[in-house]
Amino acid sequence: MSHKPRHWPDNVLYIQDCPYHRSVPKHARDFVLGTPTIKRSRQGQSGRANVIIRAITSPEHPAFGQYGLFAARKISPDTHIIDYVGEIHCEERPDSDYDISLHRYQDGLSIGVDASSMGNEARFINDFRGIRPKPNASFAERRNGDGELTMSIRSSKDIIKKGEEILVSYGKSWWRARSNDS
Repeated sequence: MSHKPRHWPDNVLYIQDCPYHRSVPKHARDFVLGTPTIKRSRQGQSGRANVIIRAITSPEHPAFGQYGLFAARKISPDTHIIDYVGEIHCEERPDSDYDISLHRYQDGLSIGVDASSMGNEARFINDFRGIRPKPNASFAERRNGDGELTMSIRSSKDIIKKGEEILVSYGKSWWRARSNDS
């Protein structure tokens, strides 16, 4: 089942597995791929049944006129919601608003996941600022059943109600990099 979800942008490739950019050295690729622990089917790993993309219609919302990620069903506390899928790379991408850090080596090499030109529903997750007092979800590094390192989105300690927007903290450094005034 790999058809695009409703509201998917035409200029972004919908994918369910992360491809690797040529900038990723073999040792970093091997680290991300890991060692399988239990073999599972890929179907359902993305958590796509948990989420839906919706237009932001409230003029008070910081992303008014854009889209957000919403709960398609009630999500229990501390639950895996969806993995953040995009191109895995090891290069600087300062112009991408969809690039997140997956892993940083002590020698400075950084592995990122960029969903600017390809990704899944998780690319629509918004920051909580200006919407809620605190996030109701967070990014969490984890290894899936295939042993692959992923950046997942997990619910916080509270229930996320069906229809509620799923929100994370992008982090102060994300906002600092985009602020010309601070």
